[in-house]
Amino acid sequence: MLSTAESHKTWPLTLLALNAVGAISYVLLASRAWVIRQECEAGLNSLTGEPFVWFISIAPVIAVFVLLNLAWGTTILKRRQWKTGRMWLAAAAIWIVAAIIDFSHHQC
Repeated sequence: MLSTAESHKTWPLTLLALNAVGAISYVLLASRAWVIRQECEAGLNSLTGEPFVWFISIAPVIAVFVLLNLAWGTTILKRRQWKTGRMWLAAAAIWIVAAIIDFSHHQC
C-alpha cells in the first residue's frame, strides 16, 4: 500500500497518462469525420454530415476529460500544489496537440 506522500507523487502521473490515453481516443474517434483525400482530389467536398458525426463521436470523451481536468485543476488551486500544476499544464498541451492533429485533417 502506498503512503500518503507516495500517492501524492503518483496521482499526477496517473492523471497525465490518463489524459494521454484520452487524447489518443479523441483523435481516433474524431478520425471518423476526417476528409477523405480521394474525394478532395476528385473535387467532391461533402460537408453535410461530418460535423454531426464528429461531435457525436467525441462528445463523451471531451465531457469526461473536461470534468476530470476541472476537478484536478480545482484541487491544485485549493491545495496550492504548484508542482502538480506543471503536470496539469502538460495535460493541456497534450490536448492542444490532439486538437491540432484533428483539425488539420478536416480540410481539403
